[in-house]
Amino acid sequence: MQRLWNMLLTAIAPMLWGTTYIITTEWLPANRPLLVGVMRALPIGLIFLAWGRQLPKGIWWWRSLVLGALNIGFFFPLLFIAAYRLPGGIAATLGALQPFIVAFWGWIVLKERVTLRLLLMAGLGVLGVAMMLISPQAQLDIWGMLAAFGGAMLYGVGITLNKHWGRPVPLMTYTAWQLVVGGLMIVPLALLIEGMPPVFTPTNWLGFGIIGIVNTGIAYLFWFRGIERLPTTTMSFLILLSPVSATILGWLVLDQRLSLLQMLGALVVLASIVFSQMPNRKPAQRLQVAQRS
Repeated sequence: MQRLWNMLLTAIAPMLWGTTYIITTEWLPANRPLLVGVMRALPIGLIFLAWGRQLPKGIWWWRSLVLGALNIGFFFPLLFIAAYRLPGGIAATLGALQPFIVAFWGWIVLKERVTLRLLLMAGLGVLGVAMMLISPQAQLDIWGMLAAFGGAMLYGVGITLNKHWGRPVPLMTYTAWQLVVGGLMIVPLALLIEGMPPVFTPTNWLGFGIIGIVNTGIAYLFWFRGIERLPTTTMSFLILLSPVSATILGWLVLDQRLSLLQMLGALVVLASIVFSQMPNRKPAQRLQVAQRS
């Protein structure tokens, strides 16, 4: 029961991330992906840091730099490059490779067991996302594909290292370190490529507030909490809830048409998440045989 509760709380994060697309397109300045990345991470990170009033010490200076780069500083720009150069369905499908990537790094770093069922369910998850989002007219872009795959790979390493290293401070402070480091890394890139930010409208400020406080601050608190309590493979499957959330929200809010194939794809994704987390019954059967003898 505790595991289910932890999964439900952690699932809040990718479901919130699924709302980022609609907030970005409807409420934020157009064609400013790096600016959006900075505003997502840095303000809420500084607020969390001021609340915790604790800086990294010793080895945690470079660990925070590594984690902040993997989870925010490198990941956000690659995510936005993929979003701008690829159709949303292609980018999301490449992102859905996370279970494979995390399973690999979990096996290498954490010695977590990789089962055939897990790999099959990971493939099923990719298929479900593709059914939801890829259209026959989708065009491929090599740089966009490399960015999407690179972002998924780096984020998979970030999840694994978060699990491997643990955290030495309260959750909010730990989250702040990564958000501030990652946000600061994006600032010079945003200024160099996009120039000075425009004058924000009240709608822009509302959008930045939501993606900063809710979609980043609150979401990452739930996410890093989940990394401590759940296997990394479980975390990687929960990420698949993000495109499901985005698709359903587009149907509810933007009145986007939802086809039968998309609905089946969402069900396939949910099935892959559920069946990937079902316990293996074989150890229990062996235990019963041993008890009888």
